[in-house]
Amino acid sequence: MNRTTLSLIGAATALAAVTGVAALAGGSSDDADSTAKAATRLPVQRSTLLCPTPSSSDVSSTTYTAYTPKRDGVDAKDGTAALLPAQNPADDVPNPGDDAGKGDKNGKGDKKGDQPSPGGDKPVLPLKEPGKPVTTDQDSAGAPALIGTADGRFAPGWTVQQTTTIDAGSGRGILGTACTAPDTDFWFPGVSTDKNRQDFAHLTNPDDAAAEVDLKLYGPSGRLKPSTDESITVPPRSTVPVLLSTLTDQRAAGASLRVTARTGRIGAAVQAVDQKAGSDWLPASAVPSTSVAIPGIPKDATSARLVVFAPGADDADLKVRLAGPNNSITPAGHESLHVKSGMTAAIDLGDVTKGEPGSLLLTPEGGDGPATPVVAGLQVTRGKGSDQETAFIPATGAIERSATAADNRTKGSTLSLVAPGATAKVRITSSAGAGGGSPVSKTYEVKGGTTQALEPPRPASGKGPYAVTVERLSGGPVHASRMLALPQGGVPMFTIQPLPDDRGMVAVPEAGQDLSLLNDD
Repeated sequence: MNRTTLSLIGAATALAAVTGVAALAGGSSDDADSTAKAATRLPVQRSTLLCPTPSSSDVSSTTYTAYTPKRDGVDAKDGTAALLPAQNPADDVPNPGDDAGKGDKNGKGDKKGDQPSPGGDKPVLPLKEPGKPVTTDQDSAGAPALIGTADGRFAPGWTVQQTTTIDAGSGRGILGTACTAPDTDFWFPGVSTDKNRQDFAHLTNPDDAAAEVDLKLYGPSGRLKPSTDESITVPPRSTVPVLLSTLTDQRAAGASLRVTARTGRIGAAVQAVDQKAGSDWLPASAVPSTSVAIPGIPKDATSARLVVFAPGADDADLKVRLAGPNNSITPAGHESLHVKSGMTAAIDLGDVTKGEPGSLLLTPEGGDGPATPVVAGLQVTRGKGSDQETAFIPATGAIERSATAADNRTKGSTLSLVAPGATAKVRITSSAGAGGGSPVSKTYEVKGGTTQALEPPRPASGKGPYAVTVERLSGGPVHASRMLALPQGGVPMFTIQPLPDDRGMVAVPEAGQDLSLLNDD
């Protein structure tokens, strides 16, 4: 094939590309020389969420709640949203019709294996319309991880909450998590390999090709020496749980976990089970940042433990502040924190809130050099003695436009909002309940440097779980979390979920024609 032929093929291909771009931009040949216009924000067309395996406990029950808020500018007709069970390669669940899988080597059937996998291939939580949540309960200990997709009108702001109650045993408590979008890099400050903790990293692969994932642990003295290959293969559309204490022989009460996908993408979540203080999901920290907000410490917290990691090449010197209902103060004895590069630092803050709700703010201490980004998390305990319960709050990104907590009950929901800088104005909307009712909205002002903890408005005549959406209307950045308290038997069971921006809107540049692509140099 000669150069002339190649040039003609290239020109034809480029012309086809330009034609496609013009159709996308809605342009014509009359404005071929005009420059591309500024990007506009449009609703996302597709969302993916991954829910980890809830629990293996025989005394557990899980509630799933899914919700998509109503949005302006979204096609009101097309779209679907639902989840499907993921596979667990570690489970050898026999087919009831397969003679080879009816029992173990002693001829005794396996109680768990003899049961069909919960959910099967039937979609879970399909939405019928935006603005109304749907919910379902799962009492089986074999409930699977879920892989979900929403498109069209259900994609922008689609949120799924997984709330598990374990009535007894070392992991008793409320374990709540918002199902997460797949990504390639996650940080979990606050994990542990201590003998009193069992922390599992749940890795879920939503795609049709295997993902290769690296797990690295960092303690107070740096990288924890691995005792095994830290690379994990997660098969297609499957979930793999990994007990963190099996990755190293070193024991660390406070450590940081980095989960990185070498190939593919995954959802990652850590389930932390304390032998004495209950259990909960430990959410991933926001991306490394020089300034950090950890919103929503309960007013009755009996202890709080701050864990910070500096992933860069430089040490971090941080100023620690507590933003309360009226102002920001420096916790006595904990004015600053020095974090060495590649090491995890932890400090016990005790009952830092002193009976008032608050949020932690970490900012650069100052100095001549550039500030160092960090990741951070807070372990919060309520109750005392054998009636303790634990939850985790990570460093949480600001709400750019909106964020949603899907599972709220008639009693027990507390929304915490912190404005680290300038005063901000927000609108809070409680949806209709899963069993009916009407949405209710209220507007609030969060003063700069303070935390506002409030009970969200309840839907009018609503029944069943409902969703709460926070919209930032004006002013400075706002960070938020939601606590769900469901006390049981004298134990103050609770869980806290961060509310980062739902990324329901994306910037889409408007393209224009550029016939210079056809020039043959």
